[in-house]
Amino acid sequence: MRAWSSLLLAIPLCAFLGCATAPLPRIEGLLHDELFAPPSKRIAASDAMTATPAMKRYLAEHIGSRAHSDDRQNRLVDLLYRDGELKLDYEAAFTRNAAEAFEARSGNCLSLVMMTGVLARELGLTVRYQQVRVDNIWERSGDMVFSIGHVNLTLSERGSSGLLGVESSLQIDFQPPRRTSSLRYRVFGESTLIAMYLNNRAAESLSRGQRDDAYWWAREALRSDPTYTPAYNTLGVIYRKHGQPALAEAALNVALASEPENPGTMSNLLFALRDQGRAGEAEALAGRLARLEPNPPYSFFNQGMAALSAGHVTAARDLFEREVRRAPYNAEFHLWLATVYARLGDLSRAQSHLAEAIANSPTRGERELYTAKLARLKAGQAH
Repeated sequence: MRAWSSLLLAIPLCAFLGCATAPLPRIEGLLHDELFAPPSKRIAASDAMTATPAMKRYLAEHIGSRAHSDDRQNRLVDLLYRDGELKLDYEAAFTRNAAEAFEARSGNCLSLVMMTGVLARELGLTVRYQQVRVDNIWERSGDMVFSIGHVNLTLSERGSSGLLGVESSLQIDFQPPRRTSSLRYRVFGESTLIAMYLNNRAAESLSRGQRDDAYWWAREALRSDPTYTPAYNTLGVIYRKHGQPALAEAALNVALASEPENPGTMSNLLFALRDQGRAGEAEALAGRLARLEPNPPYSFFNQGMAALSAGHVTAARDLFEREVRRAPYNAEFHLWLATVYARLGDLSRAQSHLAEAIANSPTRGERELYTAKLARLKAGQAH
């Protein structure tokens, strides 16, 4: 991870699941409530996937007598996709819980998966949550970089079976990865899904400078699922931002015990060691990190921005291309690649990358901004 950044969080705008490979300590030993002010709002795992009266009414009105038939999951899919009844909108400005996503008819893929899981549970369906392993999806906010993962879910009738006795099931995916040839899945439980949501809220609070709230969200994530490794990384970053590098080190070491070669956690630990003046240990870890990840996230992009500032537009294009090849779903990379192609007079490629920036924008505001840029570019080409 690059030296200018202090964070690489696993944040499920979809989700990126940690895998516990070592015994984890009692989380109480890592928690220090006395260092933080009370949260600004209620933070409780039990709120994450609660079926509200509005959600129950919606199911009664739109499925009603069908609720006990064999096609309950088909009808729910119709409501989510084909009928357009819910009119869902992908929006990743922040992670909503199930009820908030239902009320707003909007959310990132984690929020929409949670909402669908609650609706399916109310219909008596069996729900299976799945991590989809995808590589090199990054976003950043200020000096923080987030590693983005993806989750979906599968619905089936309890006790149902199709031909040859095989259970009939349907997969729901709100933003399926475009690379489908080598996707790998990992099934996880509802407590982990809730921990993902809570960890997202912790990371989002931290990115807004709300360290106290971030702590309480991370704390609740660990209480929901103590095996969810990214929450220990998040807690470590929160402690470091709060001026407690020794406590940060303790939390980050737990995460590294579970995932010994996680470059984001290693980088965060490197900063915590430097904060404590332990230069020798920090340098040894820096060497190990450089061997593991010689070109960390955003490294080619940062070099490209430096080249562009120096007026080397062709060199900037080549560096942005390298970053896009390894992280093809980052809107910022496509935006700047469009910019250099426009400067080089290749308006066709500029338009193509602006279209990619729109397709990969995490928020409605960004999509509208990039759409306006694309319209102006097309208008300029027409004239």
